[in-house]
Amino acid sequence: MDSTATHTADAHVHGDHGHHKETFLTKYVFSQDHKMISKQFLITGIVMGCFGMLMSILFRLQLAWPDTSFPILEALLGSKWAPDGKLDASFYMGLVTIHGTIMVFFVLTAGLSGTFSNLLIPLQVGARDMASPFMNMLSYWFFFMSSVVLTVSVFIESGPAAGGWTIYPPLSAIPKAMPGSGMGMTLWLVSMVLFIVSALLGGINYITTVLNMRTKGMSMNRMPLTIWAFFFTAILGVLSFPVLFGGSLLLIFDRSFGTSFYLSDIFLNGEGALANSGGSPILFQHLFWFLGHPEVYIIILPALGITSEIIAVNSRKPIFGYTAMIISIIGIAFLSFIVWGHHMFITGMNPLLGLIFVIFTLIIAVPSAVKTFNYLATLWRGNIQFTTAMLFAIGLVSFFISGGLTGIFLGNAAIDIQLHDTYFVVAHFHIVMGCAAIFGMMAGIYQWFPRLFGRMMNRTLGFMHFWLTFIAAYLVFFPMHFMGLAGVPRRYYQFTILPEFGVWDDVNVLITMAAIVGALAQLIFLYNFFSSIFFGKKSVQNPWKSNTLEWTAPVERIHGNWPGEIPTVHRWPYDYSKPGYDDDFIPQTVPDDGTEEEVAHRKTVPTMPESKDPAEVVQFSSLLAKWLGLRNI
Repeated sequence: MDSTATHTADAHVHGDHGHHKETFLTKYVFSQDHKMISKQFLITGIVMGCFGMLMSILFRLQLAWPDTSFPILEALLGSKWAPDGKLDASFYMGLVTIHGTIMVFFVLTAGLSGTFSNLLIPLQVGARDMASPFMNMLSYWFFFMSSVVLTVSVFIESGPAAGGWTIYPPLSAIPKAMPGSGMGMTLWLVSMVLFIVSALLGGINYITTVLNMRTKGMSMNRMPLTIWAFFFTAILGVLSFPVLFGGSLLLIFDRSFGTSFYLSDIFLNGEGALANSGGSPILFQHLFWFLGHPEVYIIILPALGITSEIIAVNSRKPIFGYTAMIISIIGIAFLSFIVWGHHMFITGMNPLLGLIFVIFTLIIAVPSAVKTFNYLATLWRGNIQFTTAMLFAIGLVSFFISGGLTGIFLGNAAIDIQLHDTYFVVAHFHIVMGCAAIFGMMAGIYQWFPRLFGRMMNRTLGFMHFWLTFIAAYLVFFPMHFMGLAGVPRRYYQFTILPEFGVWDDVNVLITMAAIVGALAQLIFLYNFFSSIFFGKKSVQNPWKSNTLEWTAPVERIHGNWPGEIPTVHRWPYDYSKPGYDDDFIPQTVPDDGTEEEVAHRKTVPTMPESKDPAEVVQFSSLLAKWLGLRNI
């Protein structure tokens, strides 16, 4: 799609904003500038991530030392939720539920996609701003309100929502089912409705901007893989989040208005049956997982797109298989809508239907494997620059491989029946989604921090952050595979009452200690991040020598991104170490047509010496090999 008509709209955006005097509120709070909104998403996501991480440490203390009293817990949580320094069982379940909700939706969905889609889509496609800056602002503020509502739900007297982050009925549909089924569950649902509105506003904006706002020359096959990933992530969100929206509304009706969409033949506290009949909790599972499995790729696709860019830039090589990478993104997006049933193998599903879900689940591994092999091929014999962002990108590839392989077990119905709801699921889910996506997010933060704030993060602290986090993550989640194979169930409050699981006591202690080390490593990141905003070394215009358009815009914050004309694109974004050029990178703005500007970037072609002196011939061969970009000659 040609976007020459875009310039009129772009000029309008630039002109409107260029002459308005900004106040503190319009610049930092209710900003309509996509770069500031990106920072708002990022910092809110970091705050929510710290909140979720603290919860995980609290319930890991309970699992590692269930009979030990921690007075600090009573001081933090009060005597109701931590009597005598030991977590209350209901509050434990609430912590598990809110931790999962925060990490899946508020950090890995909004924090990751909201940050980098907002930052990079306009800059990398050559747009002044998003298609609708006002909708973009609303998207953030709905997300912020959702975050506030969820956070408040943790501190109410009746306790936060419990029952797991999937909030299956009947625990979520009957307010009196358990302590975590009351007001905390209602606030969870309100928070989720606000969150879905935010996701839909953002997704529609991202799709429209990619399709309609690209600069001259930015055809679809010249877009960076980051944009392809964000584009299909937005499509997934727009198509799947409304299903959870409808499912949540029906759940609210069951809770508050006496309907029976998910309830039937329910007995509460040994009393007579409730009036509800005709509903089925399996209906909610279908609605939830119809979002829930695309949600997996809504989380991981942006991280994979970020990794594609970072690996190509820091390998100083063109990304291997650009077209194959795009096809794999499209394949993952399509298949993600027809595999939700593999979360429901033990619900009494017809074996034939289960077989269909097994087949598609195994097929979706193919495009995922294509991406992995393409990363490895790009790294192969590259001139690798081990920046902090590159380390985190390589870490993502490691987690994506090790976590993805265990998905083959869970995608097989016969095996999943044995492993379902065990720690094997926890291990798989956290490695392939949690760790991989978090590492992709961290890679993006380190890579585009200079673009966000005009300064550099400390490299030494970044290396410490990477290695401590990488080692701790594997120590936390890898042993859980073996616990799951032994049948240890997840979400249990205490294992000392089950003698057969006593053999895992020391492993639980190891996991908890590794989790604490991993949490402390994030303090290094937080210090590095916030101190570098104010005191970091000032960045040059293009610190990583990258080809994409965001590095051609001024570092200082201006509305419209580029003063004057938007750059015109002449080539794809992965011309690294191209034979015959002086530099090992060629920005997309450099012509590829033999004009004077383009010729200025080319090397002088070596000429054959007139004499037949063997030494001169050897020297010529060496120069020619370098000019052609050949190695080991």
